[in-house]
Amino acid sequence: MTMITLSPDVKSALESGAPVVALESTIITHGMPYPQNLEVARQVEDTIRAHGATPATIAVIDGILYAGLTDPQLSALAQAKDVAKLSRADLAVCMAQGRTGATTVAATMIAAHLAGIHVFATGGIGGVHKGAETSFDISADLTELAATPVTVVAAGAKAILDIPKTLEVLETNGVPVIAYQQDSFPAFWSARSDLDAPLRMDTPTRIARAHIMRGQLGLPGGQLVANPIPVHDEIPADTLAPIIAQATQEAADQGVSGKGVTPFLLARIFELTQGRSLEANIALVLNNARLAAQIATEIGTLRVSGP
Repeated sequence: MTMITLSPDVKSALESGAPVVALESTIITHGMPYPQNLEVARQVEDTIRAHGATPATIAVIDGILYAGLTDPQLSALAQAKDVAKLSRADLAVCMAQGRTGATTVAATMIAAHLAGIHVFATGGIGGVHKGAETSFDISADLTELAATPVTVVAAGAKAILDIPKTLEVLETNGVPVIAYQQDSFPAFWSARSDLDAPLRMDTPTRIARAHIMRGQLGLPGGQLVANPIPVHDEIPADTLAPIIAQATQEAADQGVSGKGVTPFLLARIFELTQGRSLEANIALVLNNARLAAQIATEIGTLRVSGP
């Protein structure tokens, strides 16, 4: 039984050894309203194509796991209602029930690996939530990075999280955290934080070489490439800090928990920044798509020529 269905474009690219970049689908179904979500999804896919790779948006539609969506499928997903938000725990259940679901970072990594895709571009990864010492609220993205051999390009972890604890969990699980062209770990909407990144690499070629080397060493898991948002698109960290604190306190006061925390905080921060957070989010996703396409191209080149 085939566990994943490839779009014609993705199938052709993989068979020929051409670069492919996976994309998650929760940004489409849970990140912004229609039709803006569809416009941004197409824009991200076009950015990957413009940089020499084939986009593979991942989603479950009527129980079928897809790597790569046709434009009609993408349009239908952008307008769908009651779409499940899928991580490792519920991916198989959604498929078994014949339902439709959008993939988070963890589920997208699983699907990308099944398809033979090495690189995945997203906005920001999940991580350790503030107050996790009592709530134990830690994203499955972190353990997936430790288990599944996909290089994930993100603008760091979402700034609403406990970033120091997130980095500690990644270190404990042996996940390489590589800042791109800077020493500071980027903070999603902000290009820099006051935390040093564990590793730094300045070229897509070196990142690609490290990805291949991990496979040759037999090391499990992937890499997190922390790609800072362009400075002209960022919201400075000192501007965001009181806004995040306010939104976090409101979530606690209203008893928001579990999977509801992140969407609540992102929606509240959107309101408090008068939409600037969404504009920055779109800019950083496009920036990550560009770098991911370059890394995927270099992985393909190195596999042919040797690292």
